[in-house]
Amino acid sequence: MFDGFDRRQVALNDSVLHVRTAGEGPPLLCLHGYPQTGAAWHAVAPALADEYRVVVPDLRGYGASEGPPNPTAADYAKRALARDAADLMSELGHETFVVAGHDRGARVGYRLALDHPCRIRRLAVFDITPTLAKAEAMDWQAAESSFHWLFLAQQRPLPETLIRADPDLFLEFLLNSWAGDRSALASEAVTAYRDAFRRERVIRATCEDYRAGLSVDLDHDRASRAAGDRVDCPLLAVWGAAGRTANADPLDVWKRWATDVQGGPADCGHFVMEEAPTETTDRLRAFLT
Repeated sequence: MFDGFDRRQVALNDSVLHVRTAGEGPPLLCLHGYPQTGAAWHAVAPALADEYRVVVPDLRGYGASEGPPNPTAADYAKRALARDAADLMSELGHETFVVAGHDRGARVGYRLALDHPCRIRRLAVFDITPTLAKAEAMDWQAAESSFHWLFLAQQRPLPETLIRADPDLFLEFLLNSWAGDRSALASEAVTAYRDAFRRERVIRATCEDYRAGLSVDLDHDRASRAAGDRVDCPLLAVWGAAGRTANADPLDVWKRWATDVQGGPADCGHFVMEEAPTETTDRLRAFLT
């Protein structure tokens, strides 16, 4: 995976990010979701590197990236991860850039656009609606399909202990449950997810990520909404037709949070870039042109 990409560790304020880079052209930051790593972009990033300077990190605490040694939910607030992304792109010499994010990475992406609006030229989000919108739309049906939000946010060390007992089982359950076509997930990518997910620090980090999702991230979203803040750059929203978006039309939801919204469903499940790589690449190219 990622043939021709350079790899390095980039030390930031309180994290060290593992980063893959390739290509020449306008900078494009690609952010992955849970329970994955930057390997989720393995089919799309190389195709876009012909036209863009593509940057694919592992989020702090995920994969080969490191976060604070004894983290709390605040360390995994999307505001903190957005600051990582902004600092990373500064370190790489990119003042303004495009962001494409999936799942947790998309949550980092819209927080980045809200907190650092002058730096984000365009934003593409895959298979999410804003965190506050998802929480406010939660009902019993949504809670069942999104049980991991509630489970991972439980007080430490309950979810960590249960996942650590059999991390492969938990990972495979998530992949099998969320994919529209499980066979579309490349074995090399799944191996990367499995290797990362077996690490105790990754389990801890991902739980803190979800604790942030049901606490400080909601506070930040409420404050942004109360202040009238909106994503001002063009926003592309794509979701899996068999994916995991909230109980509403995602475009209608995003239009309450952003000023210039386009997009639609893709013929896949949650893992849009892996299940529908050609469609994802084509939609991104059209959006970025």
